[in-house]
Amino acid sequence: MLTSPVIKIGSSPDTWSDSYRPLPTINPEGRDSALFTIQQTGSPCGFSLEPLASRHIEQAVCVHLLAFPGFFLSFLGPRFLREFYASFLADPVGIGFVALSSSGDVIGAVLGPLNPQGYFGRLLRRRWWAFCLASIGAVGRHPACLKRLLRAVFYRGEVPSGPVRALLSSISVSPSAQGHGVGKALIHRWVEETRQRGANGCYLTTDAEGNDDINAFYQRIGWRLESAYMTPEDRQMNRYVFDW
Repeated sequence: MLTSPVIKIGSSPDTWSDSYRPLPTINPEGRDSALFTIQQTGSPCGFSLEPLASRHIEQAVCVHLLAFPGFFLSFLGPRFLREFYASFLADPVGIGFVALSSSGDVIGAVLGPLNPQGYFGRLLRRRWWAFCLASIGAVGRHPACLKRLLRAVFYRGEVPSGPVRALLSSISVSPSAQGHGVGKALIHRWVEETRQRGANGCYLTTDAEGNDDINAFYQRIGWRLESAYMTPEDRQMNRYVFDW
C-alpha cells in the first residue's frame, strides 16, 4: 500500500518544479467544491480506474494543482494544465488513466506517451498556439521563466540507452486520497497498458535528493535505478526503468 505523501514523478514539464518552489501558489480557480474534501473510505477498494477522457480533465487539473502547489506546471495555471492533459487524448501514443472515488470524483491521474520520440514535437505542431496563449500570463508575471519553458518544450526525460521505452510523464494523487494505494494502482495500470501496446519497457525520472520515500517506493514496486544525472539547473535526478 502506498503510504508516502503525494507521488511526484518528474519528467517532461514536471522536472522544472523544484527551482520554482518560491512561486505563488495558485488556487484551482477559487473552487472549494467537494472535490477538495474527498472522503477516504479506509480501503484501497474505495476507488476505480478508468482511461483518461475529456470529461475527467477539469477535475484532474484541480487534483494536479492541489498535489503540486508552487510547482512550475501549477504556476503556469489551469489553462496550461488543461492543454497538457488534453494532449494525451489527441495523440495515438498518449496514455492516461484516472482514479475515481466511490462518488465518481477524480482523485488521481497518470500520463505518459507510449513512444516519447516525436510525441512532443507533434504536440507543438498541432497546438503550439494554444500552449502559448495558456502560458502568456505566467510568463508575463515572471519573464525569467521563459527560457526554462522553451528548454523544457524539447525535454524528453533524459532518455535511457537501450530499446525505446514508454515515458511515465506525470502522476498526481489528491492529498485527501493518500495512503490507499491510489498511486500504486495508477502506475501498475499505466505500465500494463504500455506492455499490451507493445512497449519494451518504460522509464521515469524523479528527484534524487530530499525524495527518499518516493525513490524507495519505486524500488519496492519493481523499478530499477538505471542512472543519475544533473539538470542544467543543478538538480540531481534519478532515472528508473521497468523492463520485461
